[in-house]
Amino acid sequence: RRFADVRADLSSTAPVDDIVRAAVEAFGRIDVLVNNAGVIRRENALDFTEDDWDAVMDLNLKSLFFLAQAAARQFVKQQSGGKIINIASMLSFQGGIRVASYTASKSGVLGLTRLLANEWAAQRINVNAIAPGYMATANTAALREDAQRNDEILSRIPAGRWGAPDDLAGPVVFLASSASDYVHGHTLAVDGGWLAR
Repeated sequence: RRFADVRADLSSTAPVDDIVRAAVEAFGRIDVLVNNAGVIRRENALDFTEDDWDAVMDLNLKSLFFLAQAAARQFVKQQSGGKIINIASMLSFQGGIRVASYTASKSGVLGLTRLLANEWAAQRINVNAIAPGYMATANTAALREDAQRNDEILSRIPAGRWGAPDDLAGPVVFLASSASDYVHGHTLAVDGGWLAR
């Protein structure tokens, strides 16, 4: 397999067109976009700052939308269709605590996924999302290190464990493959059963 290492700061939309252009130059086309860049800021809603709000919304929602738009324009140009997979969150469905901008951004990801699917499905562009639950990543390190919060979280997850990044591989492959050609606007929870509880 070949890959192209294209690095960009997605805290603004400035590099979006260059990212798509670099991918097309490297491979001649684009087939799949996985919008997985994200950040979280934790603070009580009474004390949440505008800077923390904007930083999260710009990366988690604004850049996601404009990357999806740029990829879809390329899919239309190629007349090939394509797959867009947005990374949402279980907080796309729930309120959360102390993560106002993250919850708002991930609720927005769910809504945008549906909107873009409605607009682009007829052009064979599948837009879907994955909503990870509590995953063992850098974003959740503070929660896992807090013994009380860790125990509270684990006691609510029917699977009895934190998710691993590998738990997302199968769902991404499914949504990126022809097996999901008739799946549009869906957000698939990969959460160890958290939302079913």
